[in-house]
Amino acid sequence: MAAKPEGKLAIVFDSPPWSRQRSIPRAHALFTSPLHVRIRSNINFRQTLHVRHSQQPGFNQGQQRCGAAFELRIDDFLLATQDIYDFFFDVNTNLVAKGLERLDDTLRPAIMSGVLSDMLTASLAKHSRTLVVNSYFNGHPDLVVRGKYPLNAAKAGEFGVEVKTTRKSGGAVDTHGARNQWMCVFVYGVDTVTEPAIARLPMRFTEIYLGEVQVEDFRKNARGELGTRTATLHAKGIAKLRTNWIYRQ
Repeated sequence: MAAKPEGKLAIVFDSPPWSRQRSIPRAHALFTSPLHVRIRSNINFRQTLHVRHSQQPGFNQGQQRCGAAFELRIDDFLLATQDIYDFFFDVNTNLVAKGLERLDDTLRPAIMSGVLSDMLTASLAKHSRTLVVNSYFNGHPDLVVRGKYPLNAAKAGEFGVEVKTTRKSGGAVDTHGARNQWMCVFVYGVDTVTEPAIARLPMRFTEIYLGEVQVEDFRKNARGELGTRTATLHAKGIAKLRTNWIYRQ
């Protein structure tokens, strides 16, 4: 759906890859997202607009305050995911224009998840009212409450949110250990099968969960002598997390 205000600007809502908007080159349309609302002009000026959560399908209308202890809002997640979509839009547009593969097709799944986790952590910190990036290298959690720890650095903190990403529907994701924590899990999908590759759908987030879990909600994963010890939410634990969903496509 599109609405055209006065002048040369056009506001484009929910532009799919097969968008017929003449002002959007096909290579650009490939990387728009279902949450995108953009201002476009003939000089390629683009600006992200703030949209209230009540206008966005898929978001949990009852979760206006997602984690009361951290003052997180639906809009924080909306804007954080928009930041990621904008990044992939910009990068992939330039790659495709040069005849190169999309970033989605280049990165291995584990690397892709790591990149997305770091980017979402930074974006949530930017839009959140109380959370900042944990400045302790490899510290836990990824986001800490501003001012709770010296220099906002915590090796193993209690006040904050751990951010995870996965391609597994439902939000089950490995962690480096069971602990009492707030977890935020972003589930995303990447189209790697459509041919020709130029017709592939853009990377998109399909589920977002935010919930408080305890040590007893995890199961330990058996590993060999050379394997890394991990823990994953067991069936009841993952069900507990899913009750606190933020977004489901």
